[in-house]
Amino acid sequence: MRTFPQLDNTLTPPRPMARVVLVGANPGDPELLTLKAVRALGSADVILYDELVDRSVLEHAHSEATLIHVGKRGGQPSWKQADIHEVILEHASAVQMIVRLKGGDPFVFGRGGEEIAALRSAGIEVEVIPGITAAVAAAASTQVPLTHRDLSRTVTFLSGAGPGHGLPDFTHIDMAALIDGQHTIAVYMAVRTAGALGQTLLDAGWAAHTPVLAIENASRPGERRVRATAQDLALRPQALALQSPAILLVGRVAGLPVHGPVDEVVQTTIERVQTQNQELAYA
Repeated sequence: MRTFPQLDNTLTPPRPMARVVLVGANPGDPELLTLKAVRALGSADVILYDELVDRSVLEHAHSEATLIHVGKRGGQPSWKQADIHEVILEHASAVQMIVRLKGGDPFVFGRGGEEIAALRSAGIEVEVIPGITAAVAAAASTQVPLTHRDLSRTVTFLSGAGPGHGLPDFTHIDMAALIDGQHTIAVYMAVRTAGALGQTLLDAGWAAHTPVLAIENASRPGERRVRATAQDLALRPQALALQSPAILLVGRVAGLPVHGPVDEVVQTTIERVQTQNQELAYA
């Protein structure tokens, strides 16, 4: 009687894809991390982290975790978003958990939506752990509220960087519609675009003396604040001497007292006359 070899039913099943967690690392201060973020960092096999993530945050990583720097910086050589997606996918079949560590909050100018779309299309499970976004951290450290019952009822988060790290023209937002004295604009990535923003505000009819508060390195040890006006941004943005990363708060709340040191942009006599003429022109 002829016999046939039995089929081997002990073949190892394919390894499931890793779970990916997008974690907000906040704009600087590592003590602002959520407990959930700390637990995720301690459990991850691979961590891909941004340029602006404070390196002390990585101290929460497991000692055997693989750390991969995928930094982006405006005006400098940076990782392409598609390459970051590819690196995540390369590791997803070999490990159990990947953390994508992003500065600030993943969903506020952090391209979290793009990364989720790429991962979902590959059938990878994604979780999001929010972080404190730069505008909120800056408001907390300066003790200048983004909203105020008497001064600001609404807030707009505006990116100072266009697609591909280019400069935006701000045509997508109706600045004139926001001139009601009850609005705050928080402008991210504002160093290179401060001048264009100031001119856009003036052209839309905002008062030349509209308060502006610039915050560099929000929540970091080297945080610096500069008080200016919309006219200062338009005429001489270089006078603020801003270094990246920086955020601008524009509106009446920006004129409130600031907790801690703050630099002032001092106008010359000629500039004061220009400001007065600008205000008369838009009156």
